[in-house]
Amino acid sequence: MALQDSQISETIRREQGRLRQFIRRRVFDAAEVEDILQDVFFAFVEAYRLPMPIEQAGAWLARVARNRIIDRFRKKREAQLPLPSSVLLEREADAEESHWLEQMLPMVDDGPEAAYSRACLLDAITLALEALPEKQRDVFVAHEIDGLSFKEIAASTGIPVNTLLGQKRLAIQRLRSKLQAIYDEL
Repeated sequence: MALQDSQISETIRREQGRLRQFIRRRVFDAAEVEDILQDVFFAFVEAYRLPMPIEQAGAWLARVARNRIIDRFRKKREAQLPLPSSVLLEREADAEESHWLEQMLPMVDDGPEAAYSRACLLDAITLALEALPEKQRDVFVAHEIDGLSFKEIAASTGIPVNTLLGQKRLAIQRLRSKLQAIYDEL
C-alpha cells in the first residue's frame, strides 16, 4: 500500500501543472479550475486502487478532466433560469438578422461554459469547412466570416446571386450534418 501511495503521489506531482494548464485553457474561473483538478485527482486515486492498472496516467487524467469540464458545463446549462420573454424576443429578432454561423454558436456573453463550447465548435467548424467543395467553402466564408453580402460577392466573382445562395445552402446542409453530433454533445 505504501508503494502504491508513493506512485500516486509521484504521478500527481508530475502531472499537476500540465493538467491545471489544460483545465485553465478551458475554464476561466480559478475556483472551478481547482475544483475540477481535485475531482480528477480524486477519481485517479480511486481508479488507481482498482485491480486494473492505469497504463498512461497523463492521457487518462486529461480524458477525465475533459469529461469533468463537459459535465460541469452541462449541469450549468441545465440549471440556468429561463430568460424573460422580452430577452427571448430580442434574441429572436437579432437571430433573424444575423448569419447562420452566429445562430449556431453559443453566445459568449452566456459565461465560460458557452465560451468553451464556442471554441470547441469553432475548431470542428474549421475542420468541416476544409472538407467542403471549394465553391461552397468560398461562398460560406465570404458571407459568414468576411461579412460580405451576396450582392458584393456576386459583383466581385461574377457569379449570380441565386447561384451563390444555392452554394451557401448546400454548404450549410453539409456543415450541419457534419457538426450535429458535436453540437448535440455540447
